[in-house]
Amino acid sequence: MSGIEDDLAKIDEGIFRLQKDWERFFSGQERKAPFEAKQRLDRLVRRYVGVEIRNNIERFRYQSLTAKYNTLSDLWNRKLRAIEEGRPLSSSQLKLVREATVEPVAAPAPRSAPGSGRSEVRLSTLREDDQGVKDLYKQFRAARASVGESEVKFESFRNLIAQQRARLLEEKDAVAVDFRIAMQDGKVALKAKPVRID
Repeated sequence: MSGIEDDLAKIDEGIFRLQKDWERFFSGQERKAPFEAKQRLDRLVRRYVGVEIRNNIERFRYQSLTAKYNTLSDLWNRKLRAIEEGRPLSSSQLKLVREATVEPVAAPAPRSAPGSGRSEVRLSTLREDDQGVKDLYKQFRAARASVGESEVKFESFRNLIAQQRARLLEEKDAVAVDFRIAMQDGKVALKAKPVRID
């Protein structure tokens, strides 16, 4: 296993373990927030910021893991801030935190085989989640590059996200929309799924 492969495996495992640590802290099972573990994982994730990763599969996996880590970190920070300020989270916010499960990130499938590199980005309010859109765009670009598809400008991508998000929020009575990049018939596709609070 190469150095970056080893680090990607550590990041994947680190995200999973850190999520469990935060869940125990928020549920009261642990009295101390896992800040040290988060700092260690932050350093490992930042190791490859600005570094050219030439292998398309490794680059896509790193971007997928980074997007998921950023999404989870944002949720943890929001909940921690709410606790510090004495504000209880709304039922919809609590559900979003509970549903932020970490799944193994698969590498993108080759052209000849259908599959996907699954890493969802949840968008509730577009302005608040601009970083989420940027992370999703990075995944989208990397996936298209890995199968030789032409590049799409960020503004065009953001407009598409905004239109799909607005339509699903209205038509499906949703509180947020989960977006993910998928491979369909050898081509890169953008999948959107409404998130409803029952």
